[in-house]
Amino acid sequence: MSMVPVSGTVAFSGSSQGLINAMQRLSSKISRVVVSSFSAIHHTSNTSHSQMQWFSFHVNRQQQQEAASIPGYLVRWGSLGFYRTSKFASGFMPLQPKPLDSIIDLERAKHRLPEDLAMIWDDYHLGRGHIGASMKAKLYHLLEQRAAQCRYFVIPLWRGSGYTTMFLQVQMPHMLFTGLEDYKARGTQAAPYFTVTHYTEFAESKDLVLIRGDVVFTSKLSDSEAKWLLEIAQSFYLNDVRYKLVERFNKETRDFEFKDVLQALDMPIL
Repeated sequence: MSMVPVSGTVAFSGSSQGLINAMQRLSSKISRVVVSSFSAIHHTSNTSHSQMQWFSFHVNRQQQQEAASIPGYLVRWGSLGFYRTSKFASGFMPLQPKPLDSIIDLERAKHRLPEDLAMIWDDYHLGRGHIGASMKAKLYHLLEQRAAQCRYFVIPLWRGSGYTTMFLQVQMPHMLFTGLEDYKARGTQAAPYFTVTHYTEFAESKDLVLIRGDVVFTSKLSDSEAKWLLEIAQSFYLNDVRYKLVERFNKETRDFEFKDVLQALDMPIL
């Protein structure tokens, strides 16, 4: 079963009816502990210094303070030849991932140290409607291996006084996050709220995989929520204990309990 782009929606090759039936069986369990409340999250382009710190994976506080005070912040981006024709989330086509060479100049990037390249990549995406991150190649290969065996999971997203449950689909190098209720209602025609692409061009030479996330519907998901979802998804696939829940969801669906996910995240069971 594989993800196939069809007019901006999610479709699968092969039958997905079994998965949809499984999701319906799970819904009675999840509905007991999840309150779905998709309230609009207003996106602001005037990102504060504290918000910028929230989005960054690698840049420390001192570096951010220096960057915020230097109008030439763009110089580092320019040194890698970042292409400013990149569209914001509101104009992003979710299932047409941008190739890396359309975002940065690969020749210039080849001469950068891994740490420097990762920091520049993260900085470039701050406050732009995108999420920038990176990971070691070894971790990426583990994620790739586990995702090939377990392509789906559910993650609770806390909002106000309840939970919204996100449905995760993984087919490396891509991840798609969709509201569970939307997926249950529309199946393979449900559009993703948030898409993630992993770029492996520097995995061998720099032991570095660059990650770009795009919030497709800013009315349904904020940048901070998207960043949190990416981090949590990685933790469930890369942490041995948490991955057992992913395996159970995919291979032993009838034994899966959503409350176990809540407990793993130290979230209250309502």
